[in-house]
Amino acid sequence: MLTIVIPTFNERANIAELLRRIEAVVDVDVDDTEVLFVDDSTDDTEAVIHDLAFVMRLPIRVIHRALAINGLSGAVTLGLRASRGTWCIVMDGDLQHPPEMIPSLLATARSSAADVVVASRYRRGGSADGLNGFVRHASSSIATALTRSMFPRRLRDCSDPMTGFFLFRREAVDLDALKPRGFKILLEILARNRLTVVEESFSFGARTGGTSKASLHQGWQFLVQLAALRFGRLSRFATIGAVGAMANIGLMAAFIGGGMEYLQAASIAAILTILGNFALQEKLVFADLRAEGKSFRRRFAFSIGFNAAEAAARLPLLWLIVDLLHVPSLLAQGATLVLAFLARFVFHARVVYRPRREHKLSENREPSQLMGHGSTEPGMVTSTQVRPNRAS
Repeated sequence: MLTIVIPTFNERANIAELLRRIEAVVDVDVDDTEVLFVDDSTDDTEAVIHDLAFVMRLPIRVIHRALAINGLSGAVTLGLRASRGTWCIVMDGDLQHPPEMIPSLLATARSSAADVVVASRYRRGGSADGLNGFVRHASSSIATALTRSMFPRRLRDCSDPMTGFFLFRREAVDLDALKPRGFKILLEILARNRLTVVEESFSFGARTGGTSKASLHQGWQFLVQLAALRFGRLSRFATIGAVGAMANIGLMAAFIGGGMEYLQAASIAAILTILGNFALQEKLVFADLRAEGKSFRRRFAFSIGFNAAEAAARLPLLWLIVDLLHVPSLLAQGATLVLAFLARFVFHARVVYRPRREHKLSENREPSQLMGHGSTEPGMVTSTQVRPNRAS
């Protein structure tokens, strides 16, 4: 059996079209499919779902939460606990996730024996054009790069851990291990479980009704989630970076004290600390990934090359801050080092120490077969609609 879990918040304008399209693509297996809405709406989305449940052939349930505890991730987790399917699909209710991909996700899961099939905007053939505006595009790309940098092993086969559209084998995921917060539930699932992941490309559609729920508050929740999931590697990188920055400034001060011009002093200090940072990163930050990707020579070349280019790019900025803005040279050097920290971490995790991909998407497709078992678990809800009578 398949359970399609759809978290909703004020999506009344999209529900009818969403259910029509879902029912169309699962028509043959309608008896082995259920749609489970977890609704946090303040409008009449719940009432719309109730009404449609009595005219659709699909079994439809809705759980309405009076309190949106732990945001979208909390809603999805509650839905997964109440699911009855062997397979679960998570998708949004705003039609930006095309229901027409449901059979393809199921076929891929079955043919590849994967635990999770991710609908990826960033795999070849995919598209994130449905994101509204440059800021959302840039924010999504940056967040994806940062997330994959912090979880190089768990996300080695996932190019889009920020997507909200994915399928997984219910028994493969330990729901009790999840600590839902914010709106990135796939990241939570992949980071806390050892799972086999494959991907399908998809085009993220434009919203046709309702309004986007993206906000600065969600962005902050995402950063909190990242910190909670992976504080170790980034903190070690930051510690080495801080030690390197202090060494850099100390060497620069010593050279300047010996009569050297500040730009020359900054250049020599950068070379020495780049070499020292690489040695410490090899030993203390990325030791577990050294055997899974590039050779030592290539790691050294990529790391030194990037850091040298980054240091060279900082010199004109340093000159601008010191000579034009009249900021003390040591203070300006410290500021530029802080600005470069995240860029260095992302490059090293995503390029220098990137593990090889283990799993490739199978090209052999077979028709999906939906099997049935599952369990329900009560959640904190105000009302629940159970399976309705079928329309004839």
